[in-house]
Amino acid sequence: MVETAGGGPGDGAAEVLDRPLPDGVRRRVVQIVADGFGGLTLGELPAQLRQYARFAPNRRAKFAGNAMAAALETDPLFRQRIGEKFREAQPELAGALDSGSPPPAADPLDVAAAAYVLRPAGWVKLVTAAGEEAQRADAERADEENRAELERLRTRLDQAREHARTETERLRTELDAAKKEAESLHRKLRAALSDVKRGEAALRKAQAEMEAHRAESHAQVSAAESESRRLKARLAEAEAALEATRRAAREGRSVEDMRVRLLLDTLLDATQGLRRELALPPVSVRPAETVDAVEPGRMTPKDIAARALSEHDPAILDQLLALPQAHLVVDGYNVTKTGYPQMPLEKQRLRLLGQLSALAAQTGAEVTCVFDGAELAAPVLLAPPRGVRVLFSKPGVTADELIRQLVRAEPPGRPVIVASTDREVADGVARAGARPVASAVLLKRLS
Repeated sequence: MVETAGGGPGDGAAEVLDRPLPDGVRRRVVQIVADGFGGLTLGELPAQLRQYARFAPNRRAKFAGNAMAAALETDPLFRQRIGEKFREAQPELAGALDSGSPPPAADPLDVAAAAYVLRPAGWVKLVTAAGEEAQRADAERADEENRAELERLRTRLDQAREHARTETERLRTELDAAKKEAESLHRKLRAALSDVKRGEAALRKAQAEMEAHRAESHAQVSAAESESRRLKARLAEAEAALEATRRAAREGRSVEDMRVRLLLDTLLDATQGLRRELALPPVSVRPAETVDAVEPGRMTPKDIAARALSEHDPAILDQLLALPQAHLVVDGYNVTKTGYPQMPLEKQRLRLLGQLSALAAQTGAEVTCVFDGAELAAPVLLAPPRGVRVLFSKPGVTADELIRQLVRAEPPGRPVIVASTDREVADGVARAGARPVASAVLLKRLS
C-alpha cells in the first residue's frame, strides 16, 4: 500500500464513489494506466491485460481502455503499481494530492484522475468536484456553441433575406419581361388567326374549283365509257365476221384435205408396188437406235417403283403388233416387278428378254426393252437376244425419260406401243402419239 501524507495506509481506500466517473476523468485515468502500463513486467499485469503488453500507449488506451479501467477498479495491487508509476512520472502532482492541497492552476480533470488512481484522503470529493467542474465547463462550452450557432443562424437568416429580396427583384424583372413577351405572343396569335381565316377562305375556294373539275372529269369519263362500249360493239361485230370467214375457210379446207388424202393413198399404193418391183432392202438403221443410251455390258440396273393400271385383254396387244412397222417399247423393270418381283434382278432381265425374243420372232415387230441404269455401279454382262434391242438409261436420266425420247424419235404415224404400268410414262407417251398398254397385258401375252 502507498502511504499518503494525509494519513496512514488506506485512509482514502475506504471512500467509495457513488456515481460513474465523468467521461473526461475516465479518459484521463485510462491514459494514466496506458502510460504506466509499459513500465510493468508481464507477471505484474493482471491476466486479462497481458495480451496488450506489447501495444503502444495510444493503441493500448484505444483497444484496452475498458479492460484497464475495470482492472484498476477491481485490482488494488494493480492500482498501487500504476500509482507508483504515476508518482515517478509526476511527483509534484502526487505530492500535492498527498498533502491535501492540489495545485490551483492544475486541470481539474487531471487532478481528479490522479486522485482516482492514488486514492488519497478526500479523493471522492476531488473526483466529484472535477465532474461538476467538467459539467460546468461543458455547459459553458455548450452555451458558447449555442451562441455561436445562433449567431451563424442569424447571419444565414440575413443572407437568406437578402437573397430573397434579390430573387424577388429578379422574379419581378422576369415577370415584367414575361408580360411583355405574352403581349407580343398575343399580337402574333391574332395575326396568325387572321392568316388562318384567309387560308380557310382560300381552301374553300380551292375545294369549289376541285369539285367543278371533278364534275367535268366525270362527264369526260362517262363520254369515254360510252365511246368504249361503242368500240367494243364494233369489235364484237368484227370478230363475228372473222369467225364466219374462218368457218368458211375450214369448210373449204376440209374438201381440199379429202382430195389430198385420196392423192396420198394413191401415192402410197404406187410406192408399195414400186418397192416390190425394185426389191429394195429393209431399213438398216431404226430411229430407236439414234437415241443416246447405255447398252448392256456396262452397268447394273436398280429397282424402281411401279404404279398399277387397269388390266386389259392381251388380244389387244396382238392387234397392235400386227400393224405395219409396229415398234414395241418395254419398260423392263416395270414389267418384271409386276410379274415376278421375288426373283433377283439378273434373272428378271434374262426371263423377260427371252420371252420378248420369242414375241419378236412371232410378230416380226421391232422390240426395244429399256432398263433403268442411273444407279448402276458395275458392268452388266448381258448378250441381247435375237430380235430385241436392250438399252440402259445413262446416269442422270431415268428409264421413263429414255422411253419418252424413244417415242419422240419415231416419225408421226408409225404405230408405237409402250408397255408400262407407270401412269406418268403412259400419259407422256400418249401425248406423243404412242399407244400405252399395261404391263399385265404384256405378261399375259408372254405367258
